[in-house]
Amino acid sequence: MSAMKFAVAVLGIAGATAVLAADPNAGKNAFRQQCALCHSAEPGDLGGAQGPSLHSVFGRPAATGSDFTYTKPLKDSKLVWDGPTLNRFLASPTTVVPGSAMVIPVPKPEDRDNIVAYFSALKDGTFKEAPRPAGFGPPPGAPPAAAAPLKGEADWKKDVPGRMHRVDLTKLPPPNDTASALNFPRLVPKPADAQLSVPAGFKVEVFASEGLQGPREMKVAPNGDVFLVETNAGRIKVLRASSDGSKLASTDVFAQGLVQPYGMAFIPADRPQWLYVAEMNRVVRYAYKPGDRTASGVPEVVVAQLSPTGGGHFTRDLQFSRDGKRMYVSVGSQSNVADGPNDLPKKSAAEIAQWESQRGLGATWGIEENRASVLEFEVGSNKPGRVYASGIRNCVSLTRQPDSDQLWCTTNERDNLGDDLVPDYSTRVKPGAWYGWPWYYMGNNEDPRHKGARPDLKGKATLPDVPYTSHSAAVNLDFYTATSGVSAFPAEYRGEGLAVLHGSWNRGYRTGHKIVRVKMKNGAPTGEYQDFLTGFIVNDAGAWGRPVALAILNDGSALLSDDGQNLIYRISYAR
Repeated sequence: MSAMKFAVAVLGIAGATAVLAADPNAGKNAFRQQCALCHSAEPGDLGGAQGPSLHSVFGRPAATGSDFTYTKPLKDSKLVWDGPTLNRFLASPTTVVPGSAMVIPVPKPEDRDNIVAYFSALKDGTFKEAPRPAGFGPPPGAPPAAAAPLKGEADWKKDVPGRMHRVDLTKLPPPNDTASALNFPRLVPKPADAQLSVPAGFKVEVFASEGLQGPREMKVAPNGDVFLVETNAGRIKVLRASSDGSKLASTDVFAQGLVQPYGMAFIPADRPQWLYVAEMNRVVRYAYKPGDRTASGVPEVVVAQLSPTGGGHFTRDLQFSRDGKRMYVSVGSQSNVADGPNDLPKKSAAEIAQWESQRGLGATWGIEENRASVLEFEVGSNKPGRVYASGIRNCVSLTRQPDSDQLWCTTNERDNLGDDLVPDYSTRVKPGAWYGWPWYYMGNNEDPRHKGARPDLKGKATLPDVPYTSHSAAVNLDFYTATSGVSAFPAEYRGEGLAVLHGSWNRGYRTGHKIVRVKMKNGAPTGEYQDFLTGFIVNDAGAWGRPVALAILNDGSALLSDDGQNLIYRISYAR
């Protein structure tokens, strides 16, 4: 049965008019724009690793794919992914499966119909890719025609606290020097003999292990309370430690019903009156006074819309200038590298010049308008935000260096160019700078998927300060600031960065799943980083943890969230 006839059959006569208009190729395009950073749908399309691959999902019982660790609610749902069920789930995932890790709906009915038609056509083998316009090359994610086999060795086996790393940007391989891997990080049970390794004198203990659902970003209030974001649950919790600081003593829900919250900031920093929260496409603030464990009212909308488009990278981080007059928000790209035929509609040189005169060097448009950027807003003003810096594919963590207004981005770079391209990075963010995405990477290296598209930008990309091993999934950077406390780190750590690498998926040999120390000299990065906490990786297929974010407590210890095992660890130093 063809995809179209199958769709009409399962949805019934009443829905036939809408479904008859469904277009599998339009469905693939909608899938690419809204879903492909988390999912893949076809063998070789190399979609993202935040969610399971959806190869042959049509007709399959929910939570039965072999490449992902599913939530219990989805396992217990007993759903089968036929046409009507997929359509209902895409319309409102958390209504159909409360507690699902999939929380972002596909809002337009025609997009849902087209995506269902695409999945159905893949299932019965009738899907045929529409011809791509001249100049766009092979479909996004298509493996190179003659990709070389896996090279090198499993470098993660050498990871140990104290090991130094430096990625030499003058020795990057050519694009597609290896095949682009689909190597999802399978979460495995902790082996009986597994231990996390940290430098001598440090200790790692479980701080919280109950009732957590995808713990991610954390911020410490002046009174020591830890505000924790559970992004996919749309919730902010307040964690209060025991008297000795070693364990969780109490948990309260400060706010819920948010849309993929991530970044938080207490303003003013010393005596806060507000908790600012960055959601997936807006910024809100809650009235706050030190000691509050539940919100006293509904949030006030500060920025109603960050970008005209939704989907894609969803983590938005927040920082304020030292004087509190300017707010910065990081907005990741919607796509991997904007290489679809409709992602960046063609502009003339004059139109590009006009666009950049208003938005800055290298600013993108189309589905990427106000994306892959750091935006700046005047606090207390109704003026629209402006692009502060651009070409930063996904600045997951936006950090301000202590005692200065120097912003840093910790960035997931693009995929599907081979094992050793493109390095992730942490970098100082300069106003008006462009960091290369999507046309170039690491300086003057042109992305082959945009060959010849922007020769005017050659030589204009700003090099990042601290590149990491490609596909490490760099997601967090905190500068260590504690100068006292019973668990404070040694003085040599003060002013240095601690970066969290969430773990790879687009690399044959696994990498990441660790904390690294970003080396500084006289307040400036040296370009080197050093392993600090290792031990999560079991083999090239699996790991027993996925570290996400750090928070420095008032006693000098640090908390580390793990959204794979739903745990929070405490890292302390014994003098």
